[in-house]
Amino acid sequence: MAFESAIEWTESTWNPVTGCTKISPGCKFCYAETFAERWRGIPGHPYEQGFDLKLWPARVRLPLTWKEPRIILVNSMSDLFHEDVPDDFIEQVFETMAAAHWHQFQLLTKRPERFADWSRSRYSQPGPGANGGRRRWPGHVWAGTSVESQDYAWRIDHLLQVPADIRFLSLEPLLGPITLRGLWLEGIQWMIVGGESGHGARPMNPEWARDLRDQCVSARVPFFFKQWGAHDQCGRRMSKKAAGRVLDGKTWEQMPTNSHSTRYSGAAIPVG
Repeated sequence: MAFESAIEWTESTWNPVTGCTKISPGCKFCYAETFAERWRGIPGHPYEQGFDLKLWPARVRLPLTWKEPRIILVNSMSDLFHEDVPDDFIEQVFETMAAAHWHQFQLLTKRPERFADWSRSRYSQPGPGANGGRRRWPGHVWAGTSVESQDYAWRIDHLLQVPADIRFLSLEPLLGPITLRGLWLEGIQWMIVGGESGHGARPMNPEWARDLRDQCVSARVPFFFKQWGAHDQCGRRMSKKAAGRVLDGKTWEQMPTNSHSTRYSGAAIPVG
């Protein structure tokens, strides 16, 4: 059985790597670090080492044992393209994803520079066959990057160099307004937006979320509003559940058209 996820935009998680290090303001109140550090020093616990980076070779082939097709977020507790993850380990993860073709994998990183360099040296555009000695990118593997404010929108330039047919943005926690250039929107097939939750959470201005939604609607990019977070749209502190995830009277759960999931109520939008 796959590990069920409470993350609104996926179905399962797979963590062949755990632990990470902070590289930008969006990492300040990392939920994964908060969870992992609770168990530091407890002998035998999977997070005995806290949030220190750790490779888990025994987990690499797990998705091949999950026979029910799932949307799977890769490394919800880490970043596959962290500088301390060896290339050959990344290669093993990709081999599993390629073989487990009945699933859909969501690769999300804050290090799209390495993602782009690594993937371009090994893969060409999606589809069957090979090109110049490089493999074709598997169409069931999605490529994403996190962007929390305009200061980090440069990550999109690197993501667009990844030869995937589904590229997506996770604008969460959204810490400021973001204006996407036309070329960025043309190369993106899905966008997730959400406010921050947990201890110390910073509020999200509703206009930031509305503007991104409107940019997506105009460009026909599927839009997924994950949550308001620990503050509602009026800026009042409350639980994530109480704040909800309704934006202007609607629950936005749009997905790319090649998603096989029936979990989401929002209509899929053709892309490409």
